[in-house]
Amino acid sequence: MLAGQLLRRVGLHPGQELVMMQLWDLGPQRQTDLVRLLGSDAATMTRTIKRLEHAGFVRRLPCADDKRVSIIEPTTASLVLRHEVERVWSELEHSVSGNLTTDEQSEAIDVLAQIEDSLIRATAQRVQRSAAADLHPPVSTTSERPQ
Repeated sequence: MLAGQLLRRVGLHPGQELVMMQLWDLGPQRQTDLVRLLGSDAATMTRTIKRLEHAGFVRRLPCADDKRVSIIEPTTASLVLRHEVERVWSELEHSVSGNLTTDEQSEAIDVLAQIEDSLIRATAQRVQRSAAADLHPPVSTTSERPQ
């Protein structure tokens, strides 16, 4: 909720700043690459890009190699926004960890990294099980006889 409040002050909704950070750090990207980088889905990314474009923070350009592909790039106007987003993230970080000692902050980061690793492993295992189930559907164990 706090992130949403702080981001609204700079004209963004939660998640939009992540798209902008990728564009600022990596430069213009294909929309499909943004989907992959942020673990989003195509429909959500399309809506996000449309909103950012409407706000004047990004522009879509056709790819020189493939006219079906859109390249998303940050606008000059978004560069001012970058400093505001960095300030918001700094404020969020201070709100979360401002009362922790340096050791406590390090310990929290370690624990969160372990949680992240566990979730990544669990997701990968779930994907593998799902793929295996698709390749080998369960065989019915009940015998069905016409009556």
